[in-house]
Amino acid sequence: QVQLVESGGGLVQAGGSLRLSCAASGRTFSTYAMGWFRQAPGKEREFVAAVSGGGISTRHADSVKGRFTISRDNALNTVYLQMNSLKPEDTAVYYCAARRYPHLGGRESDYDYWGQGTQVTVSS
Repeated sequence: QVQLVESGGGLVQAGGSLRLSCAASGRTFSTYAMGWFRQAPGKEREFVAAVSGGGISTRHADSVKGRFTISRDNALNTVYLQMNSLKPEDTAVYYCAARRYPHLGGRESDYDYWGQGTQVTVSS
């Protein structure tokens, strides 16, 4: 079992930056692919980004490509989401997720463990 603790959410102005962090428990973090998802009010949860267990392979949704970057530090059991050039449409609850396989996935069903979510609000 894996516990995920997120931090870094908050209120920022459009065009600003924010870095989300997700700390995971356990001794096998490097074997887990990690992902970020988000859910805006009235909308379904959507894929944002994912990174493989070793941190070599990444995938980003078209809506955030070029602005957001996912990364991980396996020594710290932590995955990050660096968000730049934020837009009001990025406003959502952001969720960290872990998959008990090293290869990344882009669907909710690919992931086994989920964090509590952290609110990101971008004002105009």
